[in-house]
Amino acid sequence: MLKHAFVTGATGLLGNHLVRALVARNVKVSALVRSRAKAQQMFADLPINFVEGDLLQPDSYDAALAGCDGLFHTAAYFRDALKGGQHWPMLYASNVKGTSDLLERAYRAGIRRLVHTSSIAVLYGDRGAVIDETMGRDLRQASDDYYRSKIFSDGAVREFLAGHPDLFACFVLPGWMFAPADMGPTAAGQFILDFLRGKLPGVMRASFSVVDARDVAEHQLLALEKGRRGEAYLAAGRHLEMGELMAELAAVSGVAMPKRTVPFALLRLLAALNESYHWLTKRPVLLSRATVRELANQYDRTRFSHEKSERELGATFRPLRETLADTVNWYRANGWV
Repeated sequence: MLKHAFVTGATGLLGNHLVRALVARNVKVSALVRSRAKAQQMFADLPINFVEGDLLQPDSYDAALAGCDGLFHTAAYFRDALKGGQHWPMLYASNVKGTSDLLERAYRAGIRRLVHTSSIAVLYGDRGAVIDETMGRDLRQASDDYYRSKIFSDGAVREFLAGHPDLFACFVLPGWMFAPADMGPTAAGQFILDFLRGKLPGVMRASFSVVDARDVAEHQLLALEKGRRGEAYLAAGRHLEMGELMAELAAVSGVAMPKRTVPFALLRLLAALNESYHWLTKRPVLLSRATVRELANQYDRTRFSHEKSERELGATFRPLRETLADTVNWYRANGWV
């Protein structure tokens, strides 16, 4: 039985809900955070050991690994990479080398059980196909540097696992995560805020696999308890066209959805303007040229099978409207809109 978990990325959307799920199970938590002040504000009501540090500086968290008997690696560099520009050195340093360093330090500290947060980005299938965990994405199919970094990150974990037969590790692959308390906000949170503020230009030809971050947190706990060594488990959620997602948001929020369709040529122009706005103001934006490119590439490649996660882990998903309503209500209750 897990007694003391070390959680990276604890103030991220997934990390936040994972920490809360662990505490609810009376598991002691040591949370790796970059800002103690932010973490204390987020988790003011919870008995958590905050470890102020960074994956890029292993010595900053090394001592805190002692005494932990489980590791949940949810941290990843992605936010700035979605706003345009070249970010490969930072993506590699954080998502690949940072993962390798973490595994080395955790193993040295005696941790022998871990769950690595992967992504649907490491999988690929034909348009309209149902994609499962066996359908890996070739690097040549990864036009986005973030996708490449996640493939390499998984590879680093598998390589370490192969060299350490006494280590248990498995992978959880989330889709596009929505949930309350998205304080970043992530792209999902920004999408909801822009929808509520009437800032979305229209409906684009795009599809997604939408999941509640709270359900992904449960998948992580189930994977550590019931998963098989070296196996990947999808927690991707529900396939939705952009129009369907907006219609669901309109139903729970009372805000009318946009009516017009936005062609990709206009999206690319808007993305370029968004990138310029971000670099001038440093404020969050929803669209970048890389995002538009991936929307086009991933269209109708967002149908994922959860048969394995349901069969082996007993994993489930809550209704989409519950997720969206909880998220909208949280933003409204906390003065974001």
